[in-house]
Amino acid sequence: MARKKIREYDSKRLLKHHLKRLANIDLQICSAQVTQSTDFAELVNKEPWISSMKLVVKPDMLFGKRGKSGLVALNLDLAEIAEFVKTRLGSEVEMEGCRAPITTFIVEPFIPHEQEYYLSIVSEMLGCTISFSECGGIEIEDNWDKVKTIFLPTEKSMTTEACAPLIATLPLEVRGKIGDFIKGVFAVFQDLDFSFIEMNPFTLVNGEPYPLDMRGELDDTAAFKNFNNSEKLFRWGDIEFPLPFGRVLNPAESYIHRLDEKTSASLKFTILNPKGRIWTMVAGGGASVIYADTVGDLGYASELGNYAEYSGAPNEEEVLQYARVVVDCATTDPDGRKRALIIGGGIANFTDVAATFNGIIRALREKQAKLKAARMHIFVRRGGPNYQIGLAKMRALGEELGVPLEVYGPEATMTGICKQAIDCIMSAE
Repeated sequence: MARKKIREYDSKRLLKHHLKRLANIDLQICSAQVTQSTDFAELVNKEPWISSMKLVVKPDMLFGKRGKSGLVALNLDLAEIAEFVKTRLGSEVEMEGCRAPITTFIVEPFIPHEQEYYLSIVSEMLGCTISFSECGGIEIEDNWDKVKTIFLPTEKSMTTEACAPLIATLPLEVRGKIGDFIKGVFAVFQDLDFSFIEMNPFTLVNGEPYPLDMRGELDDTAAFKNFNNSEKLFRWGDIEFPLPFGRVLNPAESYIHRLDEKTSASLKFTILNPKGRIWTMVAGGGASVIYADTVGDLGYASELGNYAEYSGAPNEEEVLQYARVVVDCATTDPDGRKRALIIGGGIANFTDVAATFNGIIRALREKQAKLKAARMHIFVRRGGPNYQIGLAKMRALGEELGVPLEVYGPEATMTGICKQAIDCIMSAE
């Protein structure tokens, strides 16, 4: 499972639509998204309620504690909202140790209320943890002892009986309504492949549940069924997976990100230290973590240039484009010091190693001059279908390029290859 955060605007959009479909609960929530490109006249035409109600505005940037940080404005009219947004769009704020500009706001009706409730659902390995409190709001952490929690195993349904411990202390007049709401939200959670939902708080408006603040995360490995489903049913719709607050992709990372979005395979690339001397191009998510962690555990995290992972059997052209970017970044600004590139992976079950290596070989051949200028020493370690053919091609390539290239099969350990790469660059000091 890959938990991807989504904006509050999208969380509420999905909840409203699917709660009606799955639980016949009609949420009366309204929300609008405001960015640098928003034309307020067009927004009023699209969302007429925004010009006739008192409003709330807050950043929709994947960080919490917005109220405590003074970034939430309440009880404003549309003109005041426009001014509030105008003075803050693009301005930098520091949240949770990161500093970045605010680019997106969410605007909603201002809802006077007294009672605030808390609800969260978290996907776990063997089921889901559901938490509820009648003491929600910005002080939830100070009242965590009042939060009631149940664990619902995967094979169990969210029934009235299962929900009962969460709402047992509520007044009778609201117990049924909130219980039905929790069951409905859980149905949406499962049907839409959420991995996390939190409402802090939600309240009751005219006796009906109304989420005031909401966070959501989706399991993006379920994108195949939520973007393209045989039922032709609106599911995720035009969903956006924003980067974490403060994270800005450089051109190389952006290129790989776009490549990843266009393929059924997985292509990930993050630059950690542009001047690092140890670079990786690893097949498999688990293996990529092992290689990166091993370099760190051996005391050379500061020399690790990147985190990279390709998996899901990308085709030769995709691997070629991916490898070009990795090699370009690994060979930028040669400084005379030796560098190492680890082309690794575990032992594949289904991926044709020889076919995958074809794209990498083409990229290395294209970048021969850069590899030599950067004094690159290449280490290859791989196993799986046709790995002997793939390794033989790599050995021949090393002789062809005149670049130091050591090739190992599954008899060598992944951690051992990392140590060899470190020893190689350190021995040249």
